[in-house]
Amino acid sequence: MTEKRSWTKAIFVGLWSALNFSRRLVFNIIFIAIIVGILVAAMSGDSDKMTVSESSALVLNLKGNLVIEKQFVDPAEEFFQEALGGQQENPEILVRDLVKVIENAAQDKRIEALVLSLDGFGGGGLDKLAEVSAAMQVFKESGKPIYAMGNGYSRNQYYLAANADAIYLHPMGSVILEGYASYGNYFKDGLENIKASTHVFKVGKFKSAVEPFTRNDMSDEAKEANVAWLNELWAQYKEDIATARPFDEANFDETFDSLLTKFEAVNGDTAQYALDNGWVDGLRTKHDFRSEMTELLGPGEGDKPYNYITFNNYLDIVNPPLPKVPSQKDQVAIVVAKGTITDGVQKPGSIGGDSTAALLRQAREDDKVKAVVLQVDSGGGSAFASEVIRNEVVLLKQAGKPVVATMSSVAASGGYWISASADHIIAEPSTITGSIGIFGMFTTFENSLAYLGVYSDGVSTTELNGIGIDRELADGYKKLIQMNIERGYERFISLVASERGMTAEAVDEIAQGRVWVGTQALELGLVDELGGLDLAIEKAAELASLEDYVTNYVTRKLSPKELFWQNFFQNAQAVFSGANISIPTHPLMLMAQDVEKELQVLTEMNDPMSSYVLCLECKVH
Repeated sequence: MTEKRSWTKAIFVGLWSALNFSRRLVFNIIFIAIIVGILVAAMSGDSDKMTVSESSALVLNLKGNLVIEKQFVDPAEEFFQEALGGQQENPEILVRDLVKVIENAAQDKRIEALVLSLDGFGGGGLDKLAEVSAAMQVFKESGKPIYAMGNGYSRNQYYLAANADAIYLHPMGSVILEGYASYGNYFKDGLENIKASTHVFKVGKFKSAVEPFTRNDMSDEAKEANVAWLNELWAQYKEDIATARPFDEANFDETFDSLLTKFEAVNGDTAQYALDNGWVDGLRTKHDFRSEMTELLGPGEGDKPYNYITFNNYLDIVNPPLPKVPSQKDQVAIVVAKGTITDGVQKPGSIGGDSTAALLRQAREDDKVKAVVLQVDSGGGSAFASEVIRNEVVLLKQAGKPVVATMSSVAASGGYWISASADHIIAEPSTITGSIGIFGMFTTFENSLAYLGVYSDGVSTTELNGIGIDRELADGYKKLIQMNIERGYERFISLVASERGMTAEAVDEIAQGRVWVGTQALELGLVDELGGLDLAIEKAAELASLEDYVTNYVTRKLSPKELFWQNFFQNAQAVFSGANISIPTHPLMLMAQDVEKELQVLTEMNDPMSSYVLCLECKVH
């Protein structure tokens, strides 16, 4: 028996050793292949360098959403994903990259046309879309045409397509501009079904961020507030489209009666409806469009129907990853605050109380930085983390460095908190802001665990000990948190009143957690001016009395080890560029992902006092 066990053990040990050896061998082969590929690419010199052919079109084949800062993606993960033919789960496009590409193409004599291929484009805030549209107008002023070709156009896709000289749609495509909406999932019954105890503490009549966890529907107060700013946003969208096409704003279908009447006239043909309604200029298949571009630009090189270069390839040409040479000029530093505000250190693409404060401190301690622009795109989050960041804004001002806050798509709740102490606040007309209110939420699962036969019990030296998600929240803690929330609201109101030169009563009247858009915020005195990043930079330079200066984005300094691996995998990506594979997702999976994202808010809430300045309703659909 002993011999049999030893023999069996030897087999398993041998198999494991073989598998382990094979695993290491595969990874070593991949690693060696990467090294060889990089060396070959380096020795090939300029022969493999990406170039732009004469009489080319720049094809903006955009994939993902417009952002002011990309979410951090591990370089190794990004490389292996691309090398194996996959694509990022939620791809993102830097607005400044897209604008730079379009404006550069306007001056590039080799580029004779711009082609919008937007089927993979997700969109972005109205301010970001408007910034890209402005760059397209610069392109058109150069005398070069813009064409849009799509299988269909969503609301965000159509906003960009409206700038084209000719919008083409596939004969089986559609264009239905459904307006803006604010919908969410409500979990009250669901939480009760799993016997979770949700403890909510809030101040503000319109502070509806906690409603998904306490109700099964949107409250009348939330509907009243939301429909006001959504209507303003929709009015801005319609005005921009009507100006770009141009046609009358009455052309938009906002009721089923109007839409169905037009559909009946074309026998339910969605493409013909879009053509008759003036949304598009012609119906084309992809083959038809390629033929038209060949006629415009001439036959392409190799197997290309016409010469073209894609967005990412052209970006690599106009924005090569060269080492940045420090400038000796005075600087206006730009610090980006994008995402949910949470406590501690967070990666780029999200806001950490400590990490974002560190960027502001980095700017304060840099003698070449004379002024700072805080670019905000956030619906808020932790009140504690928001105050940590705001403290650094105050320290910058005390150091004699003016701060200008510029609001992107959203700067509400905590996003407004961190902006409030700036010397000057600039918002886009479409910025979602305000939501000056505060809430606390603490979920416990003592009843859920009891249902499973799991209990918590013990002793402590004081009544103050023993708080936890597996125990009922003591009445004393409920009163303590509510008092803290009320004090937090008073602090928020006092902060805004002091910084904006208003009375506390006047702020309270427009606060209560209510959301506004930029045009309304200007009328209410919550912001100083309407505009974007360029205006904010000019204002910061003016406040610092600068004439000759450069701008610089402040980013976290990488360690030598991080820098090495980042450069290594970036070079590897240039060698091994896999084809993107788009895997269709079932609608139920998409719905599940949406619910998961909304519930994820619970896991992101890490404020030390469970006190939050967060605007959930600021996300539009």
